[in-house]
Amino acid sequence: MVQKTSLIWMDGKLIPWEAATVHVLSHTIHYGMGAFEGIRCYKGTGGASAVFRLEEHVDRLFDSALIGGFEIPYSREEITEAILETLRKNGLEEAYIRPVVFIGAGAMGVLFTEENPIHVCIAVWSWGAYLGDEGLKKGIRIRTSSYNRHHVNVMMTKAKICGNYVNSVLAKKEAVETGFDEALMLDTDGYVAEASGENIFIVRDGALKTTPLTSILPGITRASVIALARGRGIPVVEQRFTRDELYTAEEAFFTGTAAEITPIREADNRRIGTGRPGPITLDLQENFFAVVRGENRKYGDWLTPL
Repeated sequence: MVQKTSLIWMDGKLIPWEAATVHVLSHTIHYGMGAFEGIRCYKGTGGASAVFRLEEHVDRLFDSALIGGFEIPYSREEITEAILETLRKNGLEEAYIRPVVFIGAGAMGVLFTEENPIHVCIAVWSWGAYLGDEGLKKGIRIRTSSYNRHHVNVMMTKAKICGNYVNSVLAKKEAVETGFDEALMLDTDGYVAEASGENIFIVRDGALKTTPLTSILPGITRASVIALARGRGIPVVEQRFTRDELYTAEEAFFTGTAAEITPIREADNRRIGTGRPGPITLDLQENFFAVVRGENRKYGDWLTPL
């Protein structure tokens, strides 16, 4: 359950949690067109808090709105400041941040019009490891979903659009109900795409391989891990790969704002590598957390102080 905070930013104002409601005829509820982001704020080793890659997340929110064909009624600067203000006013040093842009009540039907207002809200709450503390330390079990990831001309796969995630909900539900922690999703050609809410990396011969930005969302944590790996001399290839290449990988892990860097110990009842997080995964995980805690000044521009 989401841990309640005192205030939510909605349409330019901080209002009580209980007052942050929407009309049942809001267009997004019925048809799924809207955009959202997932962002994290971390408390640094020195005691100060900072938001990880805030600028990139806000840019992606605006990109998603552009792709979806609607306009956010605030500037990037206003949304950025609203995120920071919401964190401050709620007194959170570490938090998950959820900005949502949705289309309100007005014209009904598939096509939204100027009669439908565009609303923006920002909620923050305390949230630990998305796939569990044990999963973060020891790795998780995944299964290949019976649902394919979207084709690039079926849904706009570079946008974090609300309705895109129905596909993710179905895959995640199927995986959990059959005893696994997360779903692995293939693209419509049968190659590994991503998980229900994470990007995927595998390790082969000491090098990283990850799905190219074809049918997948351009993950901000994904891009960060690529930069970290290359900065540490670990080769990275962005190339399609198949399930059996995952099965025979030395290591594998998911990346995402919520999942951070979560090792994969088993896929489709097949052990990955030794069945434990491998050295490259652990190295990247350790260095990722050093960055978000402000311990690695090389990537200090990824952090926006609270």
